[in-house]
Amino acid sequence: MKIMVIDDNIDNIELVTDILRSSKYEVVTVQESTTAVDVALAELPDLILLDVNMPVLSGFDVIEQFKQHAQLRDVPVIMLTAMADIDSRVHGLALGAEDYLTKPFSARELLARVQRSLKAKQTRDELHQTQDKIRLTFERFVAPSIVQNLLNDPNRLQLGGHLQEVTVLFADLEGFTSLSENVEPDVLLQVLNAYHEFIVAIILRYGGTVDKFLGDGVMALYNTPIHQDDHIARAVKTALHIQDEIYWFHESLPPEYRLKVNFGIHSGVAVVGNVGTAQLMNFTAVGDTVNVASRLQSMATNGRILVSKVVYDATESFVIGLSRGALIVKGRKLPVETYQISNSPIED
Repeated sequence: MKIMVIDDNIDNIELVTDILRSSKYEVVTVQESTTAVDVALAELPDLILLDVNMPVLSGFDVIEQFKQHAQLRDVPVIMLTAMADIDSRVHGLALGAEDYLTKPFSARELLARVQRSLKAKQTRDELHQTQDKIRLTFERFVAPSIVQNLLNDPNRLQLGGHLQEVTVLFADLEGFTSLSENVEPDVLLQVLNAYHEFIVAIILRYGGTVDKFLGDGVMALYNTPIHQDDHIARAVKTALHIQDEIYWFHESLPPEYRLKVNFGIHSGVAVVGNVGTAQLMNFTAVGDTVNVASRLQSMATNGRILVSKVVYDATESFVIGLSRGALIVKGRKLPVETYQISNSPIED
């Protein structure tokens, strides 16, 4: 750990330095307060011990300058000073000092204050790292309100998974493979991104989490990473909304790029969590529930929404449904009772 000592008195600097080095801390010293910020920016210490009574710039002036730099804003500062009055102590703490220690002080007390401040900084740093992981994992794929909910409870972001009820939605572009054979790659990518932006915006509007992009398809989860009582309805309304809005979206595309979107939706228990490593993890769900939703989507054609019976039963009050019977799903022994749903009458 690197500690920076700022004091215009060389005797004070030597005393504090000896105490800190006896506990194996790396020490950087500054005697001119006017150079304190530049040295701190160059050294990026873990803790700063700052005198108050100094010529040109007081310790109060220096800490104000520290707080103007993002690299130094979170570095804890302990003010060491002979100014023991309450007003000075309150002023220093109000400016952002972590602690305020009056001279003379004992070596034991100084080290205890240093250890406490460094431990608090380590805790904050770990929290910031966890929050950065949350943002990296979720910010592009879930609604801002969900990210904020996770930031308020970072303990949710851990490597590993747990069994949880989720609703899984798969959306895929029909005819994209054929289109890709006849369109230049750069144009094809623009078209694909336009579809993804259109679909993802509606997924996020209903509180879904974009799990991954699968070529020209999208996988979305509901009821995770935060609880949603109406997760099945949210997934169904997402698909219906996309189905309703795609006409207007297609108006922005040339006719040859107007593709239909097929959907598969299933709800059940899945293993939900973070897979990968502690440094690089992806939030996802795995299990039979995910596989069934994927297979339902693969069997949907002509812009249809295929759902399992559990999904239809939960949403039949606001959808028009047509039974498609018990379909044999690839890789699964038991058939899946399947329904086609829509906002408008369905032709058999």
